[in-house]
Amino acid sequence: MKKHSLLLIAILLTSTFGFAQKFACVDTEFILNNMPEYKQAQKELDDLSVQWQSEVETKFLSIDKMYKAFQAESVLLPDDLKSKKENEIIAAEKEAKNLQKQRFGNDGDLAKKRSELLKPIQDKVFNAIEKIAKEKNYAVVFDKSDGSSILYLDSKTDISNLVLGELGYKAGSK
Repeated sequence: MKKHSLLLIAILLTSTFGFAQKFACVDTEFILNNMPEYKQAQKELDDLSVQWQSEVETKFLSIDKMYKAFQAESVLLPDDLKSKKENEIIAAEKEAKNLQKQRFGNDGDLAKKRSELLKPIQDKVFNAIEKIAKEKNYAVVFDKSDGSSILYLDSKTDISNLVLGELGYKAGSK
């Protein structure tokens, strides 16, 4: 009986380990930061952001000047002219807010440009991860770059350097 129990336990352990899934992780932030085209795309986005922010700030400064001039002369203006100036300021402010939304809103120019520049790079990284995962029979590959859901990780499961190699890059440092 004892012999049968040991045999049964051995079979169960063997079958459990035989069907065990393989897991790995990557650090997409590390991978992207080691890709020159990502750094170039990020620089282009930063430059556009600064340019567009300056454009928006210039509009708001102009509105501020209009408002201060209006305050200074409003005492001397007739009511119909006051109303006209107020409407001009309100229209200019609305235009500036629309420009700000057009440039920096959720569906704005910056978001579109970010998608245009970064999506091909992200797809390239994903395809490399997928290729390595299939070659090495990984059932799941986690992204550890945000660290929000991984409490412990054995560095042996990190395939970030393999992904960089697949993409044709060498890591600077990790």
